[in-house]
Amino acid sequence: MNAVFSRLDRISGPLLTALGLANALFLWTFLVVLFVALRSVPASAAETCTGENVLDAMKRDDPAGYERVLQEAAATPNGDTRLFRIDKDGLAPSWLFGTMHLTDERVIDLPQKARAAFDEADTVAIESTEILDPAKAQMALFSKPDLTMFTGEEDLSDYLTEDQRALLKDGLAKRGIQLALVERMKPWLISGMVALPPCEFDRKQAGASFLDLKLAQDAERDGKELVGLETIVEQFNAMASLPMSFHVQGLVESIALGDRIDDVIETMIQLYVKGETGAIWPMLRSVSPEMETNEELAAGYADFEETMVHVRNKTMLDRALPMLDKGGAFVAVGALHLPGDKGLAHLIDEAGYTVTPVYE
Repeated sequence: MNAVFSRLDRISGPLLTALGLANALFLWTFLVVLFVALRSVPASAAETCTGENVLDAMKRDDPAGYERVLQEAAATPNGDTRLFRIDKDGLAPSWLFGTMHLTDERVIDLPQKARAAFDEADTVAIESTEILDPAKAQMALFSKPDLTMFTGEEDLSDYLTEDQRALLKDGLAKRGIQLALVERMKPWLISGMVALPPCEFDRKQAGASFLDLKLAQDAERDGKELVGLETIVEQFNAMASLPMSFHVQGLVESIALGDRIDDVIETMIQLYVKGETGAIWPMLRSVSPEMETNEELAAGYADFEETMVHVRNKTMLDRALPMLDKGGAFVAVGALHLPGDKGLAHLIDEAGYTVTPVYE
């Protein structure tokens, strides 16, 4: 494990930019908790999303790189849809659906077949049911304050150079956040804020439901059994297991991206809506040209993916199996957990179910 951390500590900026964004993917769910905690942060006027698809620019300016992304996506098992049907003899069908933790209308608008699958399900499973009660989720985090806050004499600035601190202070100020308000926060929590486009941040701060929360609310409204596959503490423990220097540098690089973050998020949304989940990781890796030639970068990326995706997939599988054994379940988790030979779709298939991709 120390060898893993040593490699991560040496990762350079470009890859950490991508990983800073990837960090946020797993934290967006819990921004509802942040908005309870940061009541003093002023709401800005609602902004229009302005991101552009980075793959469109890559297709024009780097056709070879663009083709590599497409080829890697095409070679990813179960990477071309958001919805899978799960069958076993004698059971009603269950379903596996990939989400994005966003309020964007394109994300919230469930495809027709996914909506039909949700409607017929008796049980709905999401990553964490704690998102329904921000105060309860906040209390769960307060029970282990070291997961989200510096609890000793150190703070975020102790891990920053003077130039990094100035960059972070200016970048946060542009989001209406004073560094002094968040300096005691762990960097992965701040990443969950700064790696959101301002329009998304504004909608969440105004109380808009992101997809996972909407599914949970709909399940409760319809009288379905609602189950969580993880706890918020488990998810933050996974984040905290990676070295501090890794997260700090990722936060700084995400801030340095500026409006480029909006472009990456817009690209992810467009890929997600088309069901091209297998292209999301390759697209994120394309942000770092050094990935092709630097073995340490590749190793660090693999360590991150193992911790934040593959290990959690096994936990989700173990906790979903009792529901799948009853049939009639709708399992909705972040779309990055579905594809690949270590993805949930493949793991469920290996567990003895027939898993069939469903296309709109």
